Amino acid sequence: MTIDLDSLGPVHQAYDEHVLSGNLQNDPAQIKLVRQLDQLITKLDTKRLSSKSSSLGWLFGKKSAENPGKDGLYIWGGVGRGKSFLMDMFFDAANIAPKRRIHFNSFMQESHQLIHEQRKLFAAGNSNQEDPVIPVGKILAAKSKLLCFDEFAVSDITDAMLLGRLFKVLFDEGTTIVATSNMPPQELYADGLNRQLFFPFIDLILSRMDVHELVSITDYRLFKLPVGKLYSYPLNEHSDRTMNQVWNLLTDDSEPRLDIINLKGRKIDVSRTACGVARFHFDQLCREPRGAADFLAIANRYKSIMIDEIPILASADRNEAKRLILLIDVLYDNHCHLIASAEGPPESLYRAESGRENFEFARTASRLVEMQSKEYNSSHSIF
Repeated sequence: MTIDLDSLGPVHQAYDEHVLSGNLQNDPAQIKLVRQLDQLITKLDTKRLSSKSSSLGWLFGKKSAENPGKDGLYIWGGVGRGKSFLMDMFFDAANIAPKRRIHFNSFMQESHQLIHEQRKLFAAGNSNQEDPVIPVGKILAAKSKLLCFDEFAVSDITDAMLLGRLFKVLFDEGTTIVATSNMPPQELYADGLNRQLFFPFIDLILSRMDVHELVSITDYRLFKLPVGKLYSYPLNEHSDRTMNQVWNLLTDDSEPRLDIINLKGRKIDVSRTACGVARFHFDQLCREPRGAADFLAIANRYKSIMIDEIPILASADRNEAKRLILLIDVLYDNHCHLIASAEGPPESLYRAESGRENFEFARTASRLVEMQSKEYNSSHSIF
């Protein structure tokens, strides 16, 4: 069957070109999102035409005012489903300027810096705006008629309190926002400090943006992973290089960021995370005092976990062995995707002559082997 690309929207055209070239498999869930992105392209074209100072601009301006619609699109779903890839195709196809595609964390850093500068201007008597959010929102809106965010996630109380007011200014100034996230709006900043202060921002997203769940069951990143790269041993330059290669593949070479998981007055620092992948050193997870609640919080936040440098443990490392047993049980039960480097193969990681942990570790070794299998990692229930 021949596809008439000219009859499709620009995002759909770009998608089908990838399918025809063999770079993509035709995915009905992705096609559904592609069509919604093309509808947004049409809205942006109408907005662009309505800004023209002509009779045609007046006509399109009237049409836009009569059918205002939403001010953007919030796309969420499991990692590796193609959210960022499809948003990139949309961004390239959008015929509007100025436009920006920026990592959400970088955007927030820029916003805080601009707020700091506005406060200095007010203190020096060079601005009559005591509230810096309004001028900063207008500055950012002037930079972007279209603003695309990747990896939308909120972990900082300062960001949480700022976002609602800042986004309202952006929307009111006519900026269209498209964002990708691994979680629905209602779960943003879950378990965060003073989360009730964040609820107005969630309401703003739901009222001003269309929300689309990408429900594709396929994690396309798994096709990139070379066989035998999920568990690397022994620990040497080769295993370090393998872990870094897998990290780059799973995160599309994205810049890692810091995340903080707040848990009943405690916090878990995740020093390296990107694209739904969290990377830890063994010591952080198993030498520090961690329990089931910590590991469950990690498994609920991230479905792809990387653990560097699991050592061979002995009788003196009984507590560390207990934590590793518990960690693998939690990750396995929650269908998490695990990549690890270790001092030896799974069956050699605990060497004790007696003790219950010695018996329990046999199950852990078995699960470590199973979690490397194609059957485990291709199951749609993982994500």
